[in-house]
Amino acid sequence: MTDYDDTFLRDILTSTRAIAIVGVSANPVRPSYFVARYLGLKGFRITPVNPGLAGQTLLGRTVYPDLASIPETEHIDMVDIFRRSDAVPAIIDEAMESLPDLKTIWMQIGVEHPEAAGRARAAGLRVVENRCPKIEYQRLFGELRMGGFATGVISSKL
Repeated sequence: MTDYDDTFLRDILTSTRAIAIVGVSANPVRPSYFVARYLGLKGFRITPVNPGLAGQTLLGRTVYPDLASIPETEHIDMVDIFRRSDAVPAIIDEAMESLPDLKTIWMQIGVEHPEAAGRARAAGLRVVENRCPKIEYQRLFGELRMGGFATGVISSKL
């Protein structure tokens, strides 16, 4: 299922406070870094997850090697997955086992796994596949403009 009601998406984005981003990159031109940075600037507490960066600091936060290493005191509401679709089942299983406050699994554009998503839904989690929370936030809260992004630049050039 990749067709979601705006009310469903808006509810997720307004009720979520803490997001673990699995597969985040330290490279500022990579989408995972850009999304993490943007969501952090919008007031979400970002917890970066990447085994290759574990122990480092990214966007002012400690990077964890996996979801199981995140302390319970982090109170993660949502897991945003920047990994290939075949990695999703293990990530969802680990999230459901390790994160007691988890409410949402979000899979980035191009990431889907209907079977794993079904297991998460059956466990009572909200699931979004093949969407980007940054894009949805911008779309739902009036930040997207004609070019698909908000430049913040006003020009009178013709």
